[in-house]
Amino acid sequence: MSLDVSPELLERAEQGEAITDREFIDCVRTSLPYAWNLISSLVAEMEISGSEFADNRTPPPSEHDRGELLRAMASDAIKGAMERHFGVRLAFQNCHRAAVFAPTPDIEQRLAGFTTIRAQILNQSPQLRDC
Repeated sequence: MSLDVSPELLERAEQGEAITDREFIDCVRTSLPYAWNLISSLVAEMEISGSEFADNRTPPPSEHDRGELLRAMASDAIKGAMERHFGVRLAFQNCHRAAVFAPTPDIEQRLAGFTTIRAQILNQSPQLRDC
């Protein structure tokens, strides 16, 4: 299961009620704390440094944490909500290299540079083979 959804939130969704981004973000933050904290720290790093990009190259400390990150980055709804919340674009390589991009005029070019086939190939190593 990707998220720990409260019975109240699930009931509202089942009844067709709208779920706000804030409610969904609260659910994501509490359900996927490792992923949330990683993205939060990358956004903070980017803001503090004044850079337009920050990424993580450190593998998660546990398989549980790796699973959280994979769930967050693989879900369009979760990834999209986090992008809106933080005001960034997210990208992902391998099993843990998450990146945040500031919304600048050249974001598409910078994002494309991170997500190319070449970039994926260059980010490989034997240590990441089974991650």
